Amino acid sequence: MKVLYVVTAYPRWDGDVITPWLIETVKRLSNAGVQISIFAPSYKGLKNQVIDGIRVKRFRYFFKFKEDLSHDQTVPDRMGKSFWYKLIAIFYMFMGSLTILRFCHREKYDIIHIHWPFPHFWFGYLGSKACGAKIVSSFHGAELRWVKRKMPVFRPFLGWTIKKSDAVTCNSSHTRHEIQSIYNREVEIVPFGSSISPAKLKQVSPVSDRPYLLFVGRLVERKGVIYLLEAFKLLSAKWSGELIIIGDGPEKDKLLRRAQELELDARVRFLGFVNSGDLQKCYQNCSVFVLPAVTDSKGDTEGLGVVLIEALSYKKPVVASASGGITDIIIDNQTGLLVPEKDSKKLAEGLERVLKDKALARRLGENGYQHCLDNYGWENITDKLLTIYKRLAAK
Repeated sequence: MKVLYVVTAYPRWDGDVITPWLIETVKRLSNAGVQISIFAPSYKGLKNQVIDGIRVKRFRYFFKFKEDLSHDQTVPDRMGKSFWYKLIAIFYMFMGSLTILRFCHREKYDIIHIHWPFPHFWFGYLGSKACGAKIVSSFHGAELRWVKRKMPVFRPFLGWTIKKSDAVTCNSSHTRHEIQSIYNREVEIVPFGSSISPAKLKQVSPVSDRPYLLFVGRLVERKGVIYLLEAFKLLSAKWSGELIIIGDGPEKDKLLRRAQELELDARVRFLGFVNSGDLQKCYQNCSVFVLPAVTDSKGDTEGLGVVLIEALSYKKPVVASASGGITDIIIDNQTGLLVPEKDSKKLAEGLERVLKDKALARRLGENGYQHCLDNYGWENITDKLLTIYKRLAAK
């Protein structure tokens, strides 16, 4: 079976950390006998590649020095920064359309699987017309909210996308509800799996001499890190540990200033991006993992929270906001603790409860780990995708 993945971004070189969950999905499907190719935009002149044994078809769409609409940042973030990126997006759509028509006319695929269907369903649709492939559209939530909030004129395109797809998948029940509010049809939940190697529970050296809370994620408003800092200030008078924050993003300077204002400089460490080995150490040795996600000022929220799956795969207790798709993973008082979003006091209380009650922390970690094995294990996710592909190919 030949499957073409249409994506916004894919690793530009060996070791590139972009979309680790997508890389793992592709590898596992390939190991299961699926012939997978990737259709993705170029980045600053990148040509066609083979990454980890996977063929990557890159389409050029602008001059090399400005060919960075995707990869470094999300496309909506780029387009919001300048008029030039809005203009470049037109070239992006035009050149992507031409390239996929030629490519799929030459290369015949059984399935075209589109991630972030706005606007990439258009590429998949043209490709399917050229080679007769069935279309799977996978929504991750952010693209739905972006259209609703910023570009409502394209809502009919979203409805057409959902209707015309041969199968529609999403990452959580929250995202499924958003899809069905646009066009009501069957939507299958196929979430992300953990992007870290399964050899998780071996002993690794600690990253800190003191116990610490851990946050991993992009430093943007919807991650709610500002509330985590305020909660940690409340907690710091009762607990001597640290807060480690992994990730980067446009909110970093604001968060650094807030940590200084709260006089937390010596207790909060911003590590930026870290390699997979250091990330493993951070997960393995943290006392509690925290995801204080919120619905931001643009109406965006967490579609799933794949870092929760990663933390639970290390049997770590989790405290998170009851926001977006997080509630698919964190069942309050069973697989973690849920607190109201944007409530620093409740967040601090939840963290204190887990830190004080070792039996509770152990139970939450064990239950969360089993929940992830049952629902988010890579074998389970791969089987779901293979079932969809085989069903469509048989039609």
